[in-house]
Amino acid sequence: MKVLDDLISSLQVDVPVRDIRQGIFHTGVLSRHCGLAATLPRDALRQDPPLVKEPGSLLEKSAGELAAMAYSESILEAAMGMAAINSLLDIDDRSCVEQNGAELVLEKGRGKRVAVVGHFPFVKRIRKHADTLWIIENNPKPGDFPGTEADRLIPRADVLCITGTSLTNHTWEHLMRLRDPAAYVVMIGDTVPLSPVLFDWGVDALAGTTVVEPALALRCVSQGANFRQIKGVRRVTMVK
Repeated sequence: MKVLDDLISSLQVDVPVRDIRQGIFHTGVLSRHCGLAATLPRDALRQDPPLVKEPGSLLEKSAGELAAMAYSESILEAAMGMAAINSLLDIDDRSCVEQNGAELVLEKGRGKRVAVVGHFPFVKRIRKHADTLWIIENNPKPGDFPGTEADRLIPRADVLCITGTSLTNHTWEHLMRLRDPAAYVVMIGDTVPLSPVLFDWGVDALAGTTVVEPALALRCVSQGANFRQIKGVRRVTMVK
C-alpha cells in the first residue's frame, strides 16, 4: 500500500530492534521507542501456516526491516510491522492532547450519520447520540454489518471512524476511497501511527497510544492484556 510507503519513508529506520513481544491481543516492538499494534488473532488463525516465517531470528533484523513486514499478507507479521513503525515515530507531544478517541467520535457524530469500521466498546454510547450508526466489522456481532457492506455504507457517512488495524489487513486505502470527501475521519486504536503523514491522506484526527513505560507495557502484552488492560501507556489524540 502506498500509505505504508509514505509512513516508512518518513522514518529514520536504521535502528536496532531491542525486543519483540506478540501476545494474543497485542504486539509490541522496542526499537527507538516502544510501539504497539493489535494482533488480530481471529483473522490470523484463518490464514495458512506458517503464520510467522522466521520466529526466533527477528531480533537480527533492523527496525526498518521489521517495519517492512507491515506489507506482509500474514496478519501476525503485518502486526509486527505496524508495531515497528510505531516504535520509530518521534511524536511531538505538543501536537497531542490526552483525549479519548471515543469522546471525539461522540462529539463529531452527535446527530450525524456515523460509520465505524471495527467493533469498539464505545459504540453503544455513539448509538445513543448519532442520527444513524453503522458498525462494519469483519467478525460481526449482532447488529453489526459485515465488511462486504463497507462499499454501500461508508459513502453515506458524515463521520467515519476507522480502526488502525485496517493498515494491518491492507483495507485502509480502499476504505478511504469510499468516504464522502466532506466526511470527518478519525482513526482509532493502538495500531494507529501518530504521524502527520496520515493527514495528507485525508484523516482529520488520530486517536492512538504512546508508551511511557516500555518494560511495563511489554510485560502486559506478553501476559495477554487486552486494550483496556495494557499499563504504562497514554491514550492521546492528534488533530489536523
